[in-house]
Amino acid sequence: MALSTSPDAPIPVGQVSRLIGGWIDRLGAVWVEGQITQLSRRPGAGVVFLTLRDPSHDISLSVTCYRAVFDRVADVVAEGARVVVHAKPEWYAPRGSLSLRAAEIRPVGVGELLARLEQLKKSLAREGLFDAERKRPLPFLPQLIGLVCGRASAAERDVLENARHRWPAVRFEVRNVPVQGVHAVPKVIEAVRELDALDEVDVIVVARGGGSVEDLLPFSDEQLVRAVAACRTPVVSAIGHEPDSPLLDLVADLRASTPTDAAKRVVPDVGEELARVEQLGGRALRAVTSLLDREERGLAAVRARPCMERPQRMVDEREEQVEGLLGRARRTFGHLLDRADSELSHTHARVVALSPAATLRRGYAVLQHADGSVVRAADEVAADEELRARVAEGEFTVRAVAYAAEEEA
Repeated sequence: MALSTSPDAPIPVGQVSRLIGGWIDRLGAVWVEGQITQLSRRPGAGVVFLTLRDPSHDISLSVTCYRAVFDRVADVVAEGARVVVHAKPEWYAPRGSLSLRAAEIRPVGVGELLARLEQLKKSLAREGLFDAERKRPLPFLPQLIGLVCGRASAAERDVLENARHRWPAVRFEVRNVPVQGVHAVPKVIEAVRELDALDEVDVIVVARGGGSVEDLLPFSDEQLVRAVAACRTPVVSAIGHEPDSPLLDLVADLRASTPTDAAKRVVPDVGEELARVEQLGGRALRAVTSLLDREERGLAAVRARPCMERPQRMVDEREEQVEGLLGRARRTFGHLLDRADSELSHTHARVVALSPAATLRRGYAVLQHADGSVVRAADEVAADEELRARVAEGEFTVRAVAYAAEEEA
C-alpha cells in the first residue's frame, strides 16, 4: 500500500529501505536465466559472486551463492556461459542494493538452446520476418559497403581483401564491435542502425568467423533480428561457416556461407566483368556482321534478277502484247463501225421510203388548215375555206368549193 507522506511529514531512509526489503521478501524464489558476465571466486571465501546479464535488454543483476552451490557446476560454467539460476531476491538495507541469493545453478545445454532458438524461429516466421517477398536485391556495384565485424578479426580481413581484390575501387565503412559475449547484441544493433542511417551506404555486411553454438548466440537474438528486419538498406549475413545457421541468416536479404563468400556475392569481379563485356562485344559484333552479310546476300540476289539487271526488258516484253491488243481493238472497232454504217444506211433507206416527202414526190399533196392542222376528212373543210396545199416541191393555196351540195341538188 502507498505510504502517506508529505514535505512536512517525511519518512526516514532506513524505513524506506526496510519497506522495500519487505516487499521484495514477499516475491519468493524465482528461476532466472541470463549470461554470466563477471565471476569472482576468492580463495578461501565461502561465497561466490556473479553478475547475471540479459544481453537482449542490457540489464544485469548481482548474484551470490555458497561455494558448495557453485562447485557443483564449476567445471562447465565460466564467464560468458548461459545459466538458469533458482534464487531468491534479497534486499541489503544498509546499502539499498538488490541481489539474488542462488540455491541452484544449471548450465543451459546446447540442446535446450537449440530448442529455444527453434521456438523463436517459428514465432518470427509466423510474423513474416523471413518471407522471401521481404528480400531486397543487392545493388550490382555498391559504391560504399557497411561492414560490421570484430576488431582485427579474420572475418574483417577476408571481406576487405577479397572485395578489393575483385573490385579495387570499392569503399568500406567499417564498424568494429564485439561479436560474442554480453555486449555483442547491443553493439551490433547500434552499428547496423548507424550504417543504415547513412544514405551513401548501399549494402551492409554483418560478418563473423566460425564458433560454437554459444559463441554465435548473439546473432540469433530476437532484438538483433528485428533490427535487421527494420533496415531500409539491404543486409548480408556472413556468420560462421556453411553449417552454421543463426536466425540472422533467415532475416537478412542475402545469406553468405562465409565472410569470403560475402565479399564475392556483394561486389562483382572486375576481371570477370571485363571478360563478360568483351564476350558481349564479340557477340554483338558477330550479330551485326551476320546481319550485314545476310542483307548483302539478299541485296545481291535482288540485283541478280532479270528485271533489275535490265529493267527495260519488262517493257519490251509487254510492248508486243500492247501492239497486238491495240490491233485487235482497231479491227474490232472498225468492224463495229462498218456494221453500224450498214445498219444506218438500211435504216435511212427505210425511213426515206416511208417518209411523207417520198409520198409527196409520187404526186400526193397534204392539205392543211390555216392553223397548220392536217385535213384528214372532207367534213373537216368548210365551204370557201382557204387551205394550204403542200407538195413535194413547195406549197400553194387552194379554196374549197361546195361540190357535195351541188351534186345533191
